[in-house]
Amino acid sequence: MSEQTLQGLIGKTALGDRAAFASLYDETSAKLFGVCLRILKDRAQAEDAIQEVYVRIWRRASSFRAGQASAMAWLVTIARNQSIDMIRSRQPASIEFDDAPDVADEAPDPEARAELSAEGRRIDACLKELDADRAAAVVGAYVEGSSYQELADRNGVPLNTMRTWLRRSLIKLRECLNR
Repeated sequence: MSEQTLQGLIGKTALGDRAAFASLYDETSAKLFGVCLRILKDRAQAEDAIQEVYVRIWRRASSFRAGQASAMAWLVTIARNQSIDMIRSRQPASIEFDDAPDVADEAPDPEARAELSAEGRRIDACLKELDADRAAAVVGAYVEGSSYQELADRNGVPLNTMRTWLRRSLIKLRECLNR
């Protein structure tokens, strides 16, 4: 469509000519929809935007000045501005306070660390009361995650002996910690 035809349709739209507005829509909607879609990157939002674009064109057709800009540039500017306005008006989804994710530090607080530190010192002291190989087996099984078979092989003892060592060592540790 020629520039003069577009200018004539916009001028008639300014006078309230619905037929001219319908023709303007038919001739320009595909291009203006493409502008909206390119900016918004969402078909549903672009469809909403294009409706608002034509409402603005209907209301502001009288502000178009043929000598200042081309008709298509004026129409594209309206579509572009409407799309940008829609992006700016998007509000981030609000989250209820109770639904907000925890952002607190998962590490223990100072009181808990002090308590754990004191408990750790007590456990270390009780482990020192055990024979060195028994203490190493307890640490290997319950701290490092070694299997009973791995510990038995490492210490060169049968599997059932390792189980006995661990059971008796845990009993001694419990008695020590309960003192």
